This record gives sequence, structure tokens and C-alpha cells, in this order.
Amino acid sequence: MLKPLTLLLAVLSLTAMPRAHALSVGANAPDFVLTDSHGKAVKLSDFKGKQVVLEWFNPNCPFVRKHYNSKNMQGLQSTYTKNGVVWLSISSTVPGHEDFYDGKALNAKTSEWNAAANHYLLDPDGKVGRNYEAKTTPHLFIINEAGQVVYMGGIDDKRSSNPADIPNSKNFVKAAFDDLKAGRAIASASTTPYGCSVKYTK
Repeated sequence: MLKPLTLLLAVLSLTAMPRAHALSVGANAPDFVLTDSHGKAVKLSDFKGKQVVLEWFNPNCPFVRKHYNSKNMQGLQSTYTKNGVVWLSISSTVPGHEDFYDGKALNAKTSEWNAAANHYLLDPDGKVGRNYEAKTTPHLFIINEAGQVVYMGGIDDKRSSNPADIPNSKNFVKAAFDDLKAGRAIASASTTPYGCSVKYTK
């Protein structure tokens, strides 16, 4: 049996171990299975062979409302899903937080907004969000047909919650898809996300 001091040193040595490499552009997207707002299990790897967008989402966040109340986010969702892209919006808000929406509430809000994602997914323990190091709502990732992350970051370059800034912003998601369609390397493949912090469990 380990003595208390030996056990303490062992625990400290484990906590001091370096973290796994951060997710980066070009890395394989971590697979996951989450339940959507209708109770259906959705597995990321089932969409291999398609382009996939992951959008971290919190309906109460003013930065999210900026893009939904203006129909900017729905416009992106509609444009790309019509072209075969799979759009997955993910809520990593912990149950019990004032910003938490269960499936029924998410369905009501996304219906009100005429949102056009393929699925709204619940990540109540935050494991998927932490695997992707999702920091804000919104925070967006594009995954290519081979299952690799090819874009990660903000939706655009105007770090405000004011919808009036949208027309004069550079939309990084649109620019990334334009580059992919043209067969070019994505010019801005990693940008700094902005918005509300993801409300993870402690």
C-alpha cells in the first residue's frame, strides 16, 4: 500500500504531465456521438466523405443572437447544406445553468429563428466541446471529406455583438468554403473566435 506522501507525489506527477496536443488545422477531427434535440443519436464519423461544419451555439449569447436575429447564420446554413454540407450546431452548456436549453426548448428557439442546421446537438458534460477546445459561442470548425479539420475559429473579423457590423465584415466561413471550392489552400485556416464563453460544467 502506498504511503500518503508517496501517493501525493504520484498524483502530483500525473497532474504535471503535459496535456495532449491541442487540436490544429490538418488534424483528424475527434469523433463523437451526441444526442440531437429530437433525441436521435448523431455520430460524426457517419458523415465521412462529406464536408461538415461544427458550430458551438448558445441561444442566450448576444453574439449568437447577432448572427441569428440578422439571419446571417441561417443564410450560411441554408447555402451550404443545400450543397451537401452537413451542419451540426452544438450546445455544451451545462444543465442547471441559466443558459441551458433542453431539446424541446432548442427546437422551439431554432424553429422561431428558422434555423437550418441539420442537427442541434446536446453536449451536457462538455466532453466534445473540450476535445475541440471550443472556447466561445459561436466557435466554428470545418471538417473535410477525409475527416480532417481544415478551418477553426471565428465566424468573421468583426468582434462585436452588433448586427450592423455584419455587412462590413469578412466572413471566414464563407471565405474558407470559397477556397475549398476553388481547390486553393484556405487563406485564413485558423482565426481567433469571439463571443460568449462556453458554459462548461466545472
